[in-house]
Amino acid sequence: MPIKWILHWQPNAGATVNTQIHSELSQCAESLNGVKEGRWKATLSFYRAMVREQSNPNEFPRDFLGISLVEQPSKYYLVIRGQRLVVEAESSIQMIMEKLQSYKMRVALNFEGNQYQLGDFRLRVGKVVLAHSEGLRGIVMEMEYLPISSWEKSHQIMSEFFDLWKEVLSKSSLPGHFVHTEPSFSEFGLSDQYTSQHTAVQYATIMAQMISTAQSVPRN
Repeated sequence: MPIKWILHWQPNAGATVNTQIHSELSQCAESLNGVKEGRWKATLSFYRAMVREQSNPNEFPRDFLGISLVEQPSKYYLVIRGQRLVVEAESSIQMIMEKLQSYKMRVALNFEGNQYQLGDFRLRVGKVVLAHSEGLRGIVMEMEYLPISSWEKSHQIMSEFFDLWKEVLSKSSLPGHFVHTEPSFSEFGLSDQYTSQHTAVQYATIMAQMISTAQSVPRN
């Protein structure tokens, strides 16, 4: 499976995320001779346990993230960050959880935008919006290198491409930058060979970072 980095947009101090920034980022991808291949979408849902009085909260996770990916439509990924656990399940598990009423979905975020092909690379630049809402909550980018599936072996060429991308962005004077944080995949029991579970862990990581950023922004 091709290697993938997932990055989120970090606004400068005092700046906000808006649709104009997303549009300009898409234009930057096109300026690199990126060929638009259509749309893409991922959905991340936050689940919390429906704890009953007689239940022991230590017996099961209090909450977890559920992630659906467009490249794996029949699968659903569960990430329990507290226990460093990622699980691949059939997509039908969402219906099972709903019927059992063991966990309740509190909030769902859609990551959606355009996909571009640049030689051996693929870029996906997307908005982060609440499900059933148009309000922009953030911007993410998937950066994929198709020939290699080893996380370690791809690191240099991914870093070089990211440097090129940052150079292109610097010419547009946008009020912010993309941040790449490398999760410790080994803590989740994942190997060097890239899988969709690696993607799920990355989404869970940037979700935590986006929440932290939002909480640190002073409110008027």
